[in-house]
Parts: sequence; C-alpha cells; structure tokens
Amino acid sequence: MHIVEYAGHDVDAIVELITTIQMVEFGVATSAEKQPDLREIPEYYQYGAGNFWLAFEGDELIGTLALKDVGGGVCSLRKMFVKKAWRGKARGVAAGLMRTLLDQAKAHGVRAIYLGTVDVYKAAHRFYEKSGFVEVAKSEVPDSVPLMDVDVKYYCRRF
Repeated sequence: MHIVEYAGHDVDAIVELITTIQMVEFGVATSAEKQPDLREIPEYYQYGAGNFWLAFEGDELIGTLALKDVGGGVCSLRKMFVKKAWRGKARGVAAGLMRTLLDQAKAHGVRAIYLGTVDVYKAAHRFYEKSGFVEVAKSEVPDSVPLMDVDVKYYCRRF
C-alpha cells in the first residue's frame, strides 16, 4: 500500500469509491452532485495546510482522505473512506492515511481539526477517538468548517 497526494488522478474513480461506500454500503442519503468538491480537489483542498491523499494497492484506489484549511489554524477532516476489503487494523490503510494527515497538520501549525460524520459509521467513530479526536457539540464546530447535511456527530482534535 502506498499513499500519494492527489495530482490529477482519475476523479471518476475517486467519486465512485466515495459514493459507493456512502450510498450503497451505508445507505447515506447523498450523491456525487451534493459533493462538487470531489471534482475540484486542487481548488477546494490543496492550499495552506490542506491536501487530499489517495491510498493505492498497486493501481487500485483503496482509500481517500482530505484536510481542508479553513483559516486561523483550523482545518476540517473530510472524505475519509477505505474500501471494505482494506479496512481494519491489520491492513493499516486508515491508520496510514490518518498519520499522513496528522503529520501534515502538525508541520503546518494547525491548532485544531474538526469533522462531521453520520451515525452509521460506528467503526469510524472508534477510529477517530483512538486517533485523538473528541466528540463535541455541533455548536462548538466553527462556521468555517464545511459540514454535510447528513452529519450528526462532530469531533475535534487539538494540537
């Protein structure tokens, strides 16, 4: 498995991976159209402390993770998705992606990372908590942090 920064990779494959996990696997009421950021990765994510990473096994896209810089030392963790067959501690895909994101955040002096998530991603909630994220009330999430209308749980990791 190797992790790379997005650099003109196949956007259709990224959209397919993410929306299949969201809508087919977990039944989340969303669509590719509700996520235009996936078709504008450099403009939306790759500035300041932000970036967008892809995990590959050979040529197969197996995971994604994004960090969006919203200013003032605050970022938003977004688009953390790993194909089902590649999940779990033994595979290390999610851990590798998270380590990459946290290293980037620290190197850029980020003070806090927020995220919103849906209630059905139970394993993801545990993973975020093991990665140092603490659940917070929606009212604690800065307005600058983009959230999806399906988000119902919110987390923050401070440095």
